[in-house]
Amino acid sequence: MWVGEPTPHPRYARWHANVADSVVQAGMPSVTPGALVAGSVIVGGLVTVIVAGLAASLPIGLCFGVLAGRGPTAIVTMRAHARRESMRTVWPDVVDNLASGIRAGLPLAEALSQVGESGPEQVRPAFDAFAQDYRATGRFSDSIDALKARLADPVADRIVEAIRITRDVGGSDVGHVLRTLAEFLREDARARGEIEARQSWTVNAARLAVAAPWVVLALLSSQPTNTAAFNRPAGLMVLAIGGVLTVVAYRLMVRIGRLPSEVRVLR
Repeated sequence: MWVGEPTPHPRYARWHANVADSVVQAGMPSVTPGALVAGSVIVGGLVTVIVAGLAASLPIGLCFGVLAGRGPTAIVTMRAHARRESMRTVWPDVVDNLASGIRAGLPLAEALSQVGESGPEQVRPAFDAFAQDYRATGRFSDSIDALKARLADPVADRIVEAIRITRDVGGSDVGHVLRTLAEFLREDARARGEIEARQSWTVNAARLAVAAPWVVLALLSSQPTNTAAFNRPAGLMVLAIGGVLTVVAYRLMVRIGRLPSEVRVLR
C-alpha cells in the first residue's frame, strides 16, 4: 500500500466483499459492486420518471423508483441463493472426487485439475481454469488463490486451505479429512433442505404481505383523484410511514426466517 493511500472503512470493505461474492455466485463475475450500484440507480431513476409521468405524482414515482432500484440487487441475491442451493448437493461429490484422486496417488495439483475433467458440471470451468493457470505459471499458491476467487464459496475455501496446508507442511490425513468433510456436507444439505421446505410457505406469505400495499397503491394511482391526494402533506406522510413500515417488516421477516449461513472466514 502506498504511503498516504486511504484505508477503506471496515464496513464498506465488508459490504464490497459480500457483494463481490454474490455476483460471482450469481454467475456474473464481470459485474463489479460499483456497476451493480450504478445499475440500481439508473433503474430506480427511470422508473421514478416513468411512474411520476403516468401518475402525475412525484411522491408515488419516488416510491416505485426506490422499489425498482432494489431490483438489480434482488436479482443478484436470488440467483446467488439459487446457486448456493444447487451447489450444496455438489460439494460432497467434489470432495469425493478429490479424495479419490489423492488416494490414487495423484499429486495435489493433478487431483484438483482432474475435477475439471470428471467432477460435477457446475464446478468444471473453475477447476479447468486452475489447471490452465498452473500449467502456464507453475505457481500453485497463486493458481489456488484464483480458484478460491472464482468459486467464492466458504466450502470451497475450506477444501482449498486443506489442500494448501497438506502441500506446504505435508501429512497423510488429507484423504480422511476430505471424506469426513463430505459426510458432514451431505448431512448439512439434508437438514437444510428439510427446514427450508417447511418454512418456504411462511416466507412467501410474508413477502406477499409486504408487497400487497404497494400493489394497491399502483391500482389507486390509475385514478387522477387518488394521486392528487398523495401530493398533499398528509398523503406524503402516509407514503413515508408506509415505506418505513415496509422496510422494517421486510428486514424483520428476513432476519427471523434466515437460516444460519457460512461466511468466508478463509477468504
